[in-house]
Amino acid sequence: MSSTGAVLARPSVQDGGRGGLLPQLLVALVCGGYTTGAVLGWGSEEVALVMGDFGLSAAAATAAVSTLVYARKVCGRHRPAWLLFAVSSAMVALGNGIWGWYEVVLRRPVPQTSAADFCFLMFAPPAIIGLLVLAKRPVTRAGWVCLALDASLIGGSLLTLSWSLALAHTAAWDGPSTARMALSLAYPLLDIVLVSMVLALHFRRSAANRAAVNTAIAALALTVLCDALFTSPILREHYRSGQILDAGWFAGSMLLAYAPWTGTRTEPPRRNGTATRKVTGSLAALTPYLAAAVCTLGILYNVITGQKCDRVMLCTGAAVVLALVVRQGIMLLDNISLTQELAQKENHFRSLVQGSSDVIMIAAPSGVLRYVSPAAQGVYGRDPEELVGTELAAHIHPDDLGRVVHEVRRFLAAPPGDEPATRIECRIRSGHRRTDGAGGREEDGKEGEDSWLSVESSVNRYQGGLIFNSRDVTERVRLQAQLQHNASHDPLTDLPNRALFTERVTRALTSRRAADDHAALLYVDLDGFKAVNDTVGHQAGDELLVQAARRIQDALRSGDTAARLGGDEFAALVCGTSADRREREFQILDIAERLRSVLCEPYPVEGGEVRVAASIGIAFAEPGVTPGELMRNADLAMYRAKQAGKGRVEVYAPQMQADVVRRTELAGRLGKALHDGEFTLLHQPVVELDSGRVSSVEAQARWRSAQGILFTPAEFLRAAEDTDRSLELGRWLLERAVEQAGLRYGAGHTVPVAVRLPAHRLLHRDLPVSGFETLLTRHGLPPGGLVLELAGSDPRIALDELERRLSALRRIGVRVCLGGFGGGYAALTALRRLPVDLVKLDRCFVEGLGVPPPKAGGESARLHKITRGLLRIAHDLGIGCVADGVDRPEQLLVLRDMGCTHGLGMAFSGPLDEQRLRGSLTRGSFPVPRGTPREQVTPIGVPLPSRRSNAETRVPPA
Repeated sequence: MSSTGAVLARPSVQDGGRGGLLPQLLVALVCGGYTTGAVLGWGSEEVALVMGDFGLSAAAATAAVSTLVYARKVCGRHRPAWLLFAVSSAMVALGNGIWGWYEVVLRRPVPQTSAADFCFLMFAPPAIIGLLVLAKRPVTRAGWVCLALDASLIGGSLLTLSWSLALAHTAAWDGPSTARMALSLAYPLLDIVLVSMVLALHFRRSAANRAAVNTAIAALALTVLCDALFTSPILREHYRSGQILDAGWFAGSMLLAYAPWTGTRTEPPRRNGTATRKVTGSLAALTPYLAAAVCTLGILYNVITGQKCDRVMLCTGAAVVLALVVRQGIMLLDNISLTQELAQKENHFRSLVQGSSDVIMIAAPSGVLRYVSPAAQGVYGRDPEELVGTELAAHIHPDDLGRVVHEVRRFLAAPPGDEPATRIECRIRSGHRRTDGAGGREEDGKEGEDSWLSVESSVNRYQGGLIFNSRDVTERVRLQAQLQHNASHDPLTDLPNRALFTERVTRALTSRRAADDHAALLYVDLDGFKAVNDTVGHQAGDELLVQAARRIQDALRSGDTAARLGGDEFAALVCGTSADRREREFQILDIAERLRSVLCEPYPVEGGEVRVAASIGIAFAEPGVTPGELMRNADLAMYRAKQAGKGRVEVYAPQMQADVVRRTELAGRLGKALHDGEFTLLHQPVVELDSGRVSSVEAQARWRSAQGILFTPAEFLRAAEDTDRSLELGRWLLERAVEQAGLRYGAGHTVPVAVRLPAHRLLHRDLPVSGFETLLTRHGLPPGGLVLELAGSDPRIALDELERRLSALRRIGVRVCLGGFGGGYAALTALRRLPVDLVKLDRCFVEGLGVPPPKAGGESARLHKITRGLLRIAHDLGIGCVADGVDRPEQLLVLRDMGCTHGLGMAFSGPLDEQRLRGSLTRGSFPVPRGTPREQVTPIGVPLPSRRSNAETRVPPA
């Protein structure tokens, strides 16, 4: 930092207000009153004697007490100085008291040599030592020697001048007595030493408590001046106590008493500010020479006036010359040492600058480069000599120049103490060839193209200009940009991720542009992607996702945004569509259909081709909609498309949200409904189609809320899916069904009960095989009285684990029924793997049976063939078959002719409560129609299935 910066950086200090205007006025009034009294002669000779002797003694005593109290209150290295000033003032007070004792009390002249003279002589040594304590201590031995020599030079010059003017006459006037002459000369000599120290201290005083030090110096200087005047033979011959000369001594004592309490004067910061320091330094350097000049003038004065130069003058002059020569020799040696040290440091720092990998540049206030370190050749690829003399702004990237100029101006305007340095990042023109992202060298760019380096610079002030310490951070900037890109983009497809996509949706919805008010969001899910992962492999799945991302980008317009939200879910933000609603919907639907079409095309992966479909949900940005709501609406529309058959495009409607809210509300109310007993258990009989006998019953749950609302199983079962409520409902159904079946067995109605359970519920950890045994034992139901029907098909369920669980259940006697038989590939796969005793024919194969030919059309014959084939599969495997949804007699006749043995439906009975069920079981059977169906179907002659289990029937290979 420059000297100007150092001055500006030094904070101003205030001393809590110890000094003030009121104490200064009081001191001025007291001194002025004493001076006025001295000028007027105090009115009488006695008063003049008292004020001239005891008044001065009181003033000196006040100074002694003041400095002593201050020395006891403060701590630090200046404390001894104030103690010495207290001793010096005490000597003055004692001397004036003795003088007054002779003149006022004893009323006789003061002796030529008295105790007062000793006290006055003892005033100077403590003051001299105190001034040495206050002086700024030199840091070297040569400095101490120079300080002593400077004081000697000043003292010798003053002695020479004083001797030529007055001291020689004083020595002759006091007579030939050596003691008397020594006493007469002791006062001025000590005063000369004291003045020498005052002058030396003026140029070397410490910066701490400067106001107090200056006041103390002024007080001692005033006292020495009065002593010098008193030494003059003319004034001394006519001196009387209480005269004007005493006013000077009185003022000196009062100033010394006030000095410690002056406080610290606050100096405003100097911006131009080294002028005072330079003047002070110049005077300090010229002090020895000025002292020698004064000594020479004293000798010349004697020569010119024709006076004889006695031995005192000659010895003093010779001592001054010798001291000056010694001082010059010391200073010369010190300068040589400093020059060598400076050269060594300069070489050291030059080596550091030239060997540093950072580029160091010094710019003038005008912006012109004055110095550029040799590292610029390796970092910038530019010759440092060519850069010197050019403007720094010419090498900064135009896009960064305004920001750099603004930061530099702000930095220069800030106080150096508050901000000594700043950092700036910008791009600097480089002479290197352009590099690729991996750090390898590429060929030069086109003619006129510039390559740029990212540079970080530490900026400091220097003599009105600036120092730039710059380093190349291009790789770091590239890495930061890459990390930022990775944080906001999907690593596999390089599409924006959910966070960045949400940010862009927010920006589109909050933008003031009219075109963005008609934004739409497309939510895309790939149907069948999990099967690709499971069959072809995850690497092929990743390749498929990359291709799908590329197709989505190609299908969208240039201003639209595509993103991968996770897994096989993508999203697209389409902005700038038509303001007309119908036309906008047409445009978005066209984009969505084009997107669905390209996503359904084959994907070449792993040397083959795979196909997936795409379900797309569309949500339009309405006024007031938030980004979260818009994405949720599109997600709901996408799920509606998957529920409607997949591979579709659905537009969000408010009813979708209402359905979700209703399902969520029902799921939340299920637990309370189970606890409050709002669920009841009904049973529907399973009837032999040949005889009408009830062979078993199927347990079904019904929910009637406290408000009397009856919810169908389709409603509350769908609401309970994938929640803990589904587990609670399944547990309740199983417990109640086994309990009531056990009571019926006890009453003599030995018909099994069938309970529908999802596969994931059957595999849950809280329902082990031992739990079934405990449940059956507790309610007294034999294992053969329970039939477990597997409901639905979940591809996430591992068939191996399910096979082990079903085998364990069949070993304890529980029979297993496969529900939804024929309802898809999953049911046939499960039939091949799982050990089951019964299959339940899906009602979709029963509804179309028995329909008259004019209504059935050409599908009736195909349906008959499929149903007949399913029944033959079950017969060949030795598995019993139950038809679900037998609601009309015609269906019963057709199924019976096809060989189906059991069925349930409205053709026999609907779900019954416990009382009506027992009545039906007491009757034992339901009437069944006899004859042939209205639609003639060629019988296939399927015999009744045997009672053999599936374990005894050999399962054909897949």
